[in-house]
Amino acid sequence: MTVAPLDPTGGPMAAQVVRALRQAIVTMRLQPGEMLSEQEIAGRFGVSRSPVREAFIKLGEVGLVRVLPQRGTRVAPISYAAVEDARFVREAVETAIVREAARRGGALRRVLADNLNRQRRAAADRDGEAFFALDEEFHRLLAAAAGRGSAFKVIEDVKAQMDRVRYLATPGATSMDVLVRQHAAIAEAVADADPDRAAARMRAHLSEILQSLPALALRHPDLFEAVPAGLDPTGPPLEAATP
Repeated sequence: MTVAPLDPTGGPMAAQVVRALRQAIVTMRLQPGEMLSEQEIAGRFGVSRSPVREAFIKLGEVGLVRVLPQRGTRVAPISYAAVEDARFVREAVETAIVREAARRGGALRRVLADNLNRQRRAAADRDGEAFFALDEEFHRLLAAAAGRGSAFKVIEDVKAQMDRVRYLATPGATSMDVLVRQHAAIAEAVADADPDRAAARMRAHLSEILQSLPALALRHPDLFEAVPAGLDPTGPPLEAATP
């Protein structure tokens, strides 16, 4: 795993290690089942073992690693049930957020348009990791505009498992283009100050994962645990969210 140096001015070392390891796990640079060594991770980041130990505990709380007494720490498999739960929670929070953002109307138009343009460039370059970061930025921008930045922080831990599936589901330009269209549809409703349409489009966008999850679980059984029996690998086709 390649890691960037930590920033001495970037806050507590443990929090920075959490962010870096979370990103590596979500983007599959650290795969389910891989063992993590406190000593090795500390050496890579140039820190003592204490912040690494704190990071492992935090990542264990959100289900991304499992700390095994006397055996070490292992990257946890993706929990199918946790993904479904995270989508449920995220829909409840983010539809409320986008309603409030829409009440501010055109004030967001320029900043969302800039984000969407960068999303399109990442999709054209087939840069999945850059696109994923811009997807996150889009949702954070909406939360900040609604004055609900704290609400978005609440769901960040809840959606850790969901983020791994989202990353798996967007490796190609076609699927990224679909998500850009969905984001653009949400942005349009927000700019038009239409809370109902914005909420409906956000709900459709977040339900996308329910379409891709069964096929991904069947295609990558080694990455998941307790995959439900009888999954249908053929869901409805990806479509832009335009209710």
